[in-house]
Amino acid sequence: MLCGPDVGCELDQDQQGGRPLRVTVVVPTYNERENLPVAVERLTALPVPDLHVLVVDDSSPDGTGDVADKLAAELPNVVGVLHRTEKDGLGRAYIAGITRALDEGADVVIQMDADLSHPAEVIPAMLEKLTTTDAGVVLGSRYVPGGSTADEWKWHRKALSAWANFYVNLILRLGVKDATAGFKAWKADTLRAIDVASIRSNGYSFQVEMNYRTVKKGIAIAEVPIRFEERTLGASKMSLKVQLESALMPWKLLFGSSASPRR
Repeated sequence: MLCGPDVGCELDQDQQGGRPLRVTVVVPTYNERENLPVAVERLTALPVPDLHVLVVDDSSPDGTGDVADKLAAELPNVVGVLHRTEKDGLGRAYIAGITRALDEGADVVIQMDADLSHPAEVIPAMLEKLTTTDAGVVLGSRYVPGGSTADEWKWHRKALSAWANFYVNLILRLGVKDATAGFKAWKADTLRAIDVASIRSNGYSFQVEMNYRTVKKGIAIAEVPIRFEERTLGASKMSLKVQLESALMPWKLLFGSSASPRR
């Protein structure tokens, strides 16, 4: 839980009446039928006592939703599925999933891509950092010591990623190394404090707005190193429209057109 308006306090089992933390991993999907079973297998193998997986599928034409339903039937107390009727962006999918997770009593909500680029095995380290520090969110970071990106990335892609982080931090002063990271572990009270349901940005700029609101609330952000892998199956969802929105979002946040939660 958060202590006061400006800092997150430690979150541990004692605060939950001695029970393990309920951890929900929200995994948005669109055409990820090959990757999803592997992601779920990796998550369920983790030494996390009360871990749940919530798949948010945007009516994938390749049948990912059916795969998710099969996994939920096989693991009814672990895997849940939220079917959405339209594909309207990563941000909207995450908001839907996070809202469901909070409604179902999650103490910690983790954002994780279905394409296997985020290493599930780092989740215990993220949870340890979240539960032993005052951080309200922990980022899986490519750009802290020990972090890295896939060897398959071309130099221009690495340069674009580094520039995007420099650009976002230059404008918004977030004070984190991987400002565009999409692999995150959140205390539930942090998500409530930033009023995540009111966020209007979409695509990858959604990640930046969440960080910005966290910093504006005076809540600490921590980072742990990850190796970000290249997807091996399926196609990237990064479009020109998404890139343009991501470039404009820091300025919108800075000048207040998207930064303030609804009252």
